[in-house]
Amino acid sequence: MSEKLTESQLNAMDKQALVTLLLSLQDQISSLTESVNVLTERLAAENDHRFGRHSEKYIIPDNQMTVFDFLNEAEAVHQDAPDPEEPEAEEVITYHRKKAKGKREKDLKGLPVRIITHELTDDQLHERFGDKWKMLPDQVYRHLHYEPSEFYIEEHHVKVYAGSKDDEIVKAGHPALLLRNSLLSPSLAAGIMNEKYVKAVPLYRLEQEWKREGIPVSREVMANWMIQMAERYLGILYDCLHKKLHDYHILQADETPVLVTKDGRHAGSKSYMWVYRTGQMYKDQAIVLYEYQKTRKADHPRQFLGSFKGVVVTDGYQVYHRLA
Repeated sequence: MSEKLTESQLNAMDKQALVTLLLSLQDQISSLTESVNVLTERLAAENDHRFGRHSEKYIIPDNQMTVFDFLNEAEAVHQDAPDPEEPEAEEVITYHRKKAKGKREKDLKGLPVRIITHELTDDQLHERFGDKWKMLPDQVYRHLHYEPSEFYIEEHHVKVYAGSKDDEIVKAGHPALLLRNSLLSPSLAAGIMNEKYVKAVPLYRLEQEWKREGIPVSREVMANWMIQMAERYLGILYDCLHKKLHDYHILQADETPVLVTKDGRHAGSKSYMWVYRTGQMYKDQAIVLYEYQKTRKADHPRQFLGSFKGVVVTDGYQVYHRLA
């Protein structure tokens, strides 16, 4: 219906016309309601995907198999369809791509080479050929060798000197200790950080791996080392980068929920990890900083950004709208 009917026009219509009009309106309202419900469900799903809680737990639907059913999958499928109809054979055309010549040499370029020579002794040559034989070009094949982590004790002996005329004592210069009275060395600290935070290897797995190599360092000790290193050394670097972040014109910000078992609240309480980084155009000196907070309040980004003057690119979360 393109035009709007007045009250007098409706009163002038007969009963059959009014019934037809009412039925048409009901169909239109029903169709419109269905469309609104579909759009509402899509919007809720999209918001849940963007802002909702995510978990790594996998819930098995009713129509899918458990791990035990998976082991007997062949028998279960065969019982449901003992004589399945096989698909018709299709002609498959295959071809082999030629390997690029020199690719292996290019991939291995720059790696140190340790030459291992295998040769026969003079007695073996004499027994086989007598006195007449000649040397041909060597047959060469390559293996990429790998050696696991190497551990050794680095023992520093610091010479101590005392004057003959007075009680002055002087020690020879030596590298400063990362942690006093600790076995932690710079190389060991860097190795743990690389395994834990770059390779994502859990500390308990690293503990078991080192135990097999005869190194009894527990994950509790590793965790204590990492916490102290972060507080004493990385905290200074974090504060420096935090100040430098304000020198950029475009920043990006986002937050994601995390579960922390021990933070003064009951287990399972939701906390948030806020991340701030420089814009994608700053590729040479990119800065990415994380900040842990128990809540999702607007005070956190406002305090973190402080006196920043520029553009902050965020998602549609309303907290970010208050930064201006």
